Amino acid sequence: MKKFWTMDGSVRWIKVTLPFLAIVLLMVGLLIFSMNILSSVRALVGGESLWSKAQKEAVFHLNQYANTQAEADYQKVLQALAVPMGDRRARDELDKSEPDLQVARQGFLDGGNHPGDIDGIISLYRNFRNFSLLEEPLTTWQAGNELIEDLNVEAGRLHAVIAAGNPESSTLTDSIARIRDIDARLTPLELRFSASLGESSRQAERLLLFAILTIAIGLMIFSSWFARYILTKSDAFEEALKISQERLHLAMLGSNDGLWDWDIQADNIYYSPRLTEFLGYTLDDGEPTPIQFLNCIYPSDLASVRAKLNFHLYDNSPCDIEFRIVTKSGELRWVRSCAQSTSDASGQPVRMAGSFTDITARKRSEEQLYAAKERAQVTLESIGEAVITLGTDGLVEYLNPTAEILTRWTLASARGLPLAKILNLVGEASGKRIPNLIDQILDNSNPIDRETNLLLVCNDGSEVAVNLSSEPIRNLSGETIGTVLVLHDVSKEREYAAQLSYQASHDELTGLINRREFERRLTVAMITSRDQQRQHAVLYLDLDQFKVVNDTCGHAAGDELIRQISVLLKQRLRDTDTIARLGGDEFGVLLENCPVEYSLGVAEGLRQTVADFQFVWANKPFTIGVSIGLINLAGEMHTLGQIMSAVDAACYLAKEKGRNRVHEYRLDDSELSIRHGEMEWITRINEALAKDRFCLFSQEIVALGKPSRHGSHFEILLRMLDKDNNLVLPMVFIPAAERYNLMPAIDRWVVSTVFATLAQMHLEGGGREIQSCAINLSGASVGDNDFLNFVQEQRLKYDIAPQDICFEITETSAIANFAKAAHFIEELRNVGYRFALDDFGAGMSSFAYLKNLPVDFIKIDGGFVKDMLNSPTDYAMVEAINKIGHLMGKQTIAEFAVNERIISTLTEIGVDFAQGYGIERPRAFGVGASKILQNAS
Repeated sequence: MKKFWTMDGSVRWIKVTLPFLAIVLLMVGLLIFSMNILSSVRALVGGESLWSKAQKEAVFHLNQYANTQAEADYQKVLQALAVPMGDRRARDELDKSEPDLQVARQGFLDGGNHPGDIDGIISLYRNFRNFSLLEEPLTTWQAGNELIEDLNVEAGRLHAVIAAGNPESSTLTDSIARIRDIDARLTPLELRFSASLGESSRQAERLLLFAILTIAIGLMIFSSWFARYILTKSDAFEEALKISQERLHLAMLGSNDGLWDWDIQADNIYYSPRLTEFLGYTLDDGEPTPIQFLNCIYPSDLASVRAKLNFHLYDNSPCDIEFRIVTKSGELRWVRSCAQSTSDASGQPVRMAGSFTDITARKRSEEQLYAAKERAQVTLESIGEAVITLGTDGLVEYLNPTAEILTRWTLASARGLPLAKILNLVGEASGKRIPNLIDQILDNSNPIDRETNLLLVCNDGSEVAVNLSSEPIRNLSGETIGTVLVLHDVSKEREYAAQLSYQASHDELTGLINRREFERRLTVAMITSRDQQRQHAVLYLDLDQFKVVNDTCGHAAGDELIRQISVLLKQRLRDTDTIARLGGDEFGVLLENCPVEYSLGVAEGLRQTVADFQFVWANKPFTIGVSIGLINLAGEMHTLGQIMSAVDAACYLAKEKGRNRVHEYRLDDSELSIRHGEMEWITRINEALAKDRFCLFSQEIVALGKPSRHGSHFEILLRMLDKDNNLVLPMVFIPAAERYNLMPAIDRWVVSTVFATLAQMHLEGGGREIQSCAINLSGASVGDNDFLNFVQEQRLKYDIAPQDICFEITETSAIANFAKAAHFIEELRNVGYRFALDDFGAGMSSFAYLKNLPVDFIKIDGGFVKDMLNSPTDYAMVEAINKIGHLMGKQTIAEFAVNERIISTLTEIGVDFAQGYGIERPRAFGVGASKILQNAS
């Protein structure tokens, strides 16, 4: 109640009650207005009755006056006519733009109207005379007034005739006729006036009733809305209050701060639940006491805590203390306590409350920060880079020992000096100062990432080649608080760079240029051949018996052979010719400005030189041969890659024809055409990848001798569409793809397409439920770390469950790079993928490697399966692979299950799964995949 009479309470009460008071006042005003209107209409109806009655009395007394000619009867006529004439005077006055209301009021009084009704009649006439409700009554009244005026004139004329004495009877007869005519015309007007006024009165009543009801309904709706608004706000306020209370409660529970409240006079203390928990106490430990509170403080901190508490209590100094406490369990923790006390009138402290914040982590961070700072300082003093730090004013603050050695300035002498004083930098080529370099260093908005080709002129005048970089030092707010400058002595690196430049373009063993430099020079030769029509020739040399020497006598003998051969070959060439070691036992020779007719002779001379050479190692003689491919460059030639490929193919044919010979590349060479035919598959495969002309098939894999798990198990098979939309089987194009390293790209297409198709099938609801989808991978992909990342990216992109996918790798590809294959399998199996070892049994060391490969399935090579019914050896191989696979915990799959007899035999042996034409022929893979093959033959 007291709260209600406060200023805030009064304002709230007014805000709530004012709208309802306004509604009540509006309703009362509306009722008063309605009653006034109805009263005025009723008064107007009464006035009409007096008007009509007076008119009838006037006619009656005029007729009687005409007969009696008595002055008393004429006075009665005037008295009767005074009523309508008074009403007319009042109306005429009200029709004026600025009426005299007193005149109008007197006119209505003369008309016999009650004085209490006159103001209402005047108000009604003035405000509503133009309304349609009063249009007809007022028009009729106006017409009646004109006839009343005629009656008044006729009464005056009759009175004048009679007053003159001895009126003629004809005159009296005519007057009486005119009076009766006026009366006859007035009678219907009176009736119409009365009827229209009555109708207007009733319409006014209905209109006011409708208006009152409409406004009342509107006010009721507004009242309901306002009441709902008030209730909504009240509910919202209660909800907000409830949320605020819950927030406070949750904040106290969830905050890391504990609260305490010490009643000094009562000598008791309150712990919040968080503080109780923090100190390690429970409700079973009883109520806390101030002594207990002080006993929690670490003994060596107790005296300082007591002193600061006393200072606060009696000197009102701020109470913000950091100290250690010992919890009930004996754990030592750092806390920060902020408190405030209150005192009584005499200044004696009566109560003190505060908080406990656990700052153990912060203290540990501070210790770690200090240790990190110390480590950074020691690191700066130990690293080989010269480090200089500057303040925001550009003055030197610190030099590490390396900087002192490099600049020949000591920290003591350099501290506080401008940077330009101790750092004299010039361009390495020009020897002149670099303009604005110091300003650029000090401009922290534009840090120097790496400025090279600089010479530092040291304090003693010596010069050192350096690289420079600078970065601003910023605080946690991002404000620049200094600059760090790093100088790197690159004088030795320049020496190393020159050496590395030589090594980058030369072979370390022979001193000849390497493949990269050879290809660079060949590119230049191609340009001169094309633009200047020069004739050049390229030779590709491959030693024939190098592997024999290497395997027989070791790598040292092989290296010595390579060195001696390189010297021999170089001696046989001109100074303008280029010889390079391309790798292993392969050499390349570029014969510049060599006519076609001489190039073959040079090649043959090199071959003969090697053939005549006898290599001796440990008293063992070796005869060496060399196979040489030759291609002549003339006019418009191909790309570097095509030239190297062509000359390599020519060398390959030289070896195939018996070694130790020269084979010249010619466009019409049928043998090379076959070789190039294989190379043409590179273009076709790349085109198929670019134009999406690969397509996928699937072939079912079924369980043998036991119920199949829920879902289908199938292998994805790859086909290619040629330019005529004919299907190309994989054994046609896969060898070329493997030889020219296109398999990783094909594998990526397959994995991406399969994952996308599975995702689409799942989305459209047209896919079968999958137990395992097997995808073949090449050996090149298995050994590629980028492909491993690609598989993971595709899984996330298409949301594929890894356990639905089984990757198949061939036994030969796994053994070829066993370590990478094992790593690849292990990484993907950890995610959930499964693996199958394809074509198992085709290699010589199958069982030796099997125990070290973490695969889930073994696919028995189809070469054993298809002839197992006719070959006991193949049958035994299938049986052995199956048993050993089971012993190692792996499931087996037999390929080439082409008929029921093979399937039945495989079931008897205990093979887990079978695949082949006897189970299902390959079919197009994916929702609507058959459309891919509609135009294929």
